Amino acid sequence: MSSINRRNFITALPAISLVRAVPVSDNVPMHGAQRFRISLNAYSFNDMLMKKKISKHELLEFCANTGFDAVDMTGYYFSSYPATPLDEEIFTFKRQAHALGIEISGTGVRNEFSYSDRSALAKEIDTVLRWVEVAAKMGAPVLRIFTAKQYATGEERKKVNENIRYALHKCVEKAAAFGIVLGIQNHNDFLRTAAECQELIESINSKWLGLVLDTGNFIADDPYEEIRKAVPLAVNWQVKEKLLVNGVQTPMDLKRLSSIIQSSNYKGNLPIETLGMNDPLNEVPVFYKKVKRAVLG
Repeated sequence: MSSINRRNFITALPAISLVRAVPVSDNVPMHGAQRFRISLNAYSFNDMLMKKKISKHELLEFCANTGFDAVDMTGYYFSSYPATPLDEEIFTFKRQAHALGIEISGTGVRNEFSYSDRSALAKEIDTVLRWVEVAAKMGAPVLRIFTAKQYATGEERKKVNENIRYALHKCVEKAAAFGIVLGIQNHNDFLRTAAECQELIESINSKWLGLVLDTGNFIADDPYEEIRKAVPLAVNWQVKEKLLVNGVQTPMDLKRLSSIIQSSNYKGNLPIETLGMNDPLNEVPVFYKKVKRAVLG
């Protein structure tokens, strides 16, 4: 580098430093081209995976051959679940995904945070804490978790909410230390509306906690409006082929859903999860093409 260029470069350093010193607020919209990656939630192959009719590696090959950008591999498809899998199994899966050009968009566990009994609740918290470490090793940015299986109202809801918040505070602390985002899934359980999701997530007040936005499980007259309200909370998704309208399963209007997503500030993975398919090897690619056409054009 010439002395003149070196002098110009050094002179510019303070300006560069000032730019980087300004923090990017999580509440400031990020403008620019939206970047979406279509991912497969492995639960779409739940029966085949649980019955050993397809292996994790074969599922990765399916993703690559179909055109998926990423995969969300739920924890219970690893051999030792709910115990922590050996590093060899985690790293083998991670290496195979990398070799096929497939990102790992997330993983998840089953948990129940409603327990008032602290010993029972501690076991549920421990599962999440251990899988935070697994997610970090796997390279999964989001760990999907749940709140409570049963809906509650009144005083009972207040009690359950206290237990959930206690557990989330414990889990978020560990997640932040490992750089993992915890994503609460609305699952037609304790959380049924966008307002309920917002109230809980904002009460924890952490950038390491957000919503895995399950498009199929809001309970409302207009579930699309619930999805629109919930998008600012989203750290990951489950795009489904159906949704509930007044409790009735109705085909998803992918054009309307895509409009909601594209008009938001969300960028990142859009995992699809299909339910009840008889032949996912042939049916999932059809839904994948519909989602890709709707979202990416």
